[in-house]
Amino acid sequence: MSAPKFDLLIRNVRVVRPHGNVVHEADIAIRDGCVAKVAPAIEPTRAKSVYEGNGRLAFPGVVDAHMHCGIYSPLDEDAVSESKAAAMGGATSSLNYFRTGQYYLNKGGPYAKFFPEVLKLAKDRFHVDYGFHLAPMERKHIDELPMLIDKHGVASFKIFMFYGSHGLHGASDSQRQFLMIGDDERYDVAHFEFIMRGLQAARERFADRARQISLSLHCETAEIMTAYTKIVEKDKSMKGLAAYSASRPPHSEGLAVFTAAYLANEAALPNINLLHLSSRKAVQAAMTMAEVFPHIDFRREVTIGHLVLDITSKAAELAKVNPPIRPREDVEFLWDALLAGELDWVCSDHACCRHETKIPKRYFGNIWMAKSGFGGTEYLLPALVTEGSRRGMGYNHMARVTSWNPAQRYGLNRKGDIAEGFDADIAIVDPSHTWTIRAEDSPSTQGYTPFEGIELSARVDATFLRGHKIFENGQVLGKPRGQYLHRPT
Repeated sequence: MSAPKFDLLIRNVRVVRPHGNVVHEADIAIRDGCVAKVAPAIEPTRAKSVYEGNGRLAFPGVVDAHMHCGIYSPLDEDAVSESKAAAMGGATSSLNYFRTGQYYLNKGGPYAKFFPEVLKLAKDRFHVDYGFHLAPMERKHIDELPMLIDKHGVASFKIFMFYGSHGLHGASDSQRQFLMIGDDERYDVAHFEFIMRGLQAARERFADRARQISLSLHCETAEIMTAYTKIVEKDKSMKGLAAYSASRPPHSEGLAVFTAAYLANEAALPNINLLHLSSRKAVQAAMTMAEVFPHIDFRREVTIGHLVLDITSKAAELAKVNPPIRPREDVEFLWDALLAGELDWVCSDHACCRHETKIPKRYFGNIWMAKSGFGGTEYLLPALVTEGSRRGMGYNHMARVTSWNPAQRYGLNRKGDIAEGFDADIAIVDPSHTWTIRAEDSPSTQGYTPFEGIELSARVDATFLRGHKIFENGQVLGKPRGQYLHRPT
């Protein structure tokens, strides 16, 4: 008898591909970490081991394109626990936003010194494949863009538009200390323009990679938020998530989208990602700018938190995030936009913020004293399948917005599909398994979740990373085997 041809055979699954509108019953053969064959009735004896799919869905591994590891806890700790949470949710690739300044490594300086330390801390710590988006906070960081692209394979960068006079958690008059930039530096609209010009120059320098080099923007307007925060804080009739949403009003998002789009046109930078759009006004502004500047390739992102939670959530200050959780009418508008194909990918914006860090006990009930951000990567795919199925969203569409679209945008050319030659990143999903979210069941160290008590009707039963089973039946398996994603791959 000849030796087995495949390392693993995943039998009897319904393969969800990001293209088309059909789910096919098939087997998936895997060799050397890649998909070798997708076809019905592959002979089991041709594989060294067999995994029985029992008719469940096989999704491409989720590319969670917006995470924050190492923001509230040391990176080498966060990478382990929060990538376990990612694996629980069917994610096999984690793209993490990182910058100099307070939080993260709590230091400034050039990326030539800073980023190698990030890579060293991350090495052999992630249970899923991982990469980083970086934010040019200082003028000299703009000069480092070609080095970061060519040497370190960083293909995506970020601007935090609200940092002009706002901190991570609220209004701030100490931005230079917070961002750890020099007295002669300003993190403002002019700096954003120069980032765009610098990145476009780098794209022209690396023309063969330019299609997958892009700039992402957190679109909120600092001056609007600062003024409205003062008004809302004085209004004692407003509290909790409703107050926080009012303090960072949707037109603050819309105005920032307009500014970002105009600057991108001025700098001739065509690849723009508008992050975590949270409101009707933000999405409408983004669609308007796409019409005004048709030569700019805008991509529009939404988070699972903004698709599931609203300002009436019992989680209250535990659901504080930037931009804020919005009223239900905004949530429904986001769903309409997603179903219409106007939003390009769904992510988690996962930022593990432990309970004692999120809000000390003496400040319970005070939205202004809570820190911003929360985890949720472990619920991304099951929540999308649950809510999307109820709204008539097809599985293929779900695969596009959780895997294919972010993989293509961010240069993960071996990710995002279940097809020959692609990495064997696969999430096995039971679309008819009802369960209730409990923080205690997550490997994240957060200890709570704003999604607590929500009932889902789909569950990730197993996750495979490059053909290795890294999660099954609620347990993360083995040591971290995630690889750094030098992009474009």
